[in-house]
Amino acid sequence: MSSQGNGWDNAPTESGFNRFKHERVFDERFAKREAMKATAFASIEVFDNRKRLHYTLGYTSPVQFLQDWTACSSL
Repeated sequence: MSSQGNGWDNAPTESGFNRFKHERVFDERFAKREAMKATAFASIEVFDNRKRLHYTLGYTSPVQFLQDWTACSSL
């Protein structure tokens, strides 16, 4: 983060929220809050962290990147 009121600081977070809403939430109605929470958990924890390939991590998932990094740093 740089300075107060700097809109560029929020860009990655807002981009992530926008992607989440368009891929998982729009055009879907949830009967209960728990259903929405389950969808959010599955999207973030199961898909984003374990399956989605992130270009900033060399096209690996965050979980795979962490495993690779841990293995390299313990050598």
